[in-house]
Amino acid sequence: MARKQTMMIFFLVMFLNWVLLVQNHAISEAPTPQPQPIGNHPGPMPGVTEGSLQPQECGPRCTDRCSKTAFKKPCMFFCQKCCAKCLCVPFGTYGNKQSCPCYNDWKTKRGGPKCP
Repeated sequence: MARKQTMMIFFLVMFLNWVLLVQNHAISEAPTPQPQPIGNHPGPMPGVTEGSLQPQECGPRCTDRCSKTAFKKPCMFFCQKCCAKCLCVPFGTYGNKQSCPCYNDWKTKRGGPKCP
């Protein structure tokens, strides 16, 4: 009986931690993005401006962006949310956010980066 109670408490604690994690990534309002040209970079998207993607292009771009993470589902969720708002995804699997200021500047309520 004590083992069942211990397991129930463990799962309750894990669920509460998950809820807190989701709340920390709640959507915060950001200013409307303005299209801006991307600076010179060695990536595969020369000449693309921020806001120039079509919504249907977000999936493949986010798949590439999140391809090397161990947390694929949350990465894809937030990447697609950011892409839908900014119509831009930085090139590569990490960093390079300067190429997409809206994507870079969207923050969580705590001030951390919202977009992967």
